[in-house]
Amino acid sequence: MSLHIEGLGLAYGDRRVLHALSLPSIQAGSLVAVLGPNGVGKSSLLRALAGLQPCQGQAALAGATLSGVPPWRQQARVAYLPQQLPQATSLLAYEALQAAARARCAHLGSDALAARVTAIVKQLGIEPLALQRMDRLSGGQRQLVGLAQALVGEPHLLLLDEPTSALDLHWQLRVLACVAARCRDAGAIALLACHDLNLALRFCDRVLLLAPNGDYRFGAPGEVLDAAWLRHAYAIEARIEQCSQGFPLVLADHPLISERIVHAEQL
Repeated sequence: MSLHIEGLGLAYGDRRVLHALSLPSIQAGSLVAVLGPNGVGKSSLLRALAGLQPCQGQAALAGATLSGVPPWRQQARVAYLPQQLPQATSLLAYEALQAAARARCAHLGSDALAARVTAIVKQLGIEPLALQRMDRLSGGQRQLVGLAQALVGEPHLLLLDEPTSALDLHWQLRVLACVAARCRDAGAIALLACHDLNLALRFCDRVLLLAPNGDYRFGAPGEVLDAAWLRHAYAIEARIEQCSQGFPLVLADHPLISERIVHAEQL
């Protein structure tokens, strides 16, 4: 199984966001970080792959077209987690997960669905949340339930838009370890839009760095995230260092104000 993206373009009126994005085939087991400053199309790319955003070009998973296909036709294979938190309803978290499992796995019986929900709750370590009402959970806790809803259907492709934005450091590490394990063990593919470059360096085996004016770079994290491209994409001076355990770290020194003003005027 592989994800193929060829000539994908996105626009909002007269403003082009992505220009003919073409990537090498993304193979099963890959965890890909989608990085870049605000307004370059990270969320729009995920929405296009989920069938929620009109686009040009083609995107296909295992040879089956994704772009332009409505979400309800691909929900058994593709799970999309938006930035918006799950609704704060009176449902228990477990009930919300059951509803997601039924929607994605209609072929399973009630016992199998219950086992699927129990397994993902245990895998994420959110057992204490399962019998709490959604409207009594914090934003971060609801984000964890949202991720569980995306994972419970065991999709082939995970499209996660800033899934750690409301989480503390413990849960950021735990969530990304869980997603990485899902990709590795089940041969799934995950695209993860985020702003934390160091989490991307730590967990992701591929990086798509989107820059203003439609420029982009794709490859191994250590190859993509260098000082020149960080300057080009984010208008910052930055360095790549190694911590005492050998993990690479991005250290941002200062912003380049004039370049950021130019980028803002082009939006």
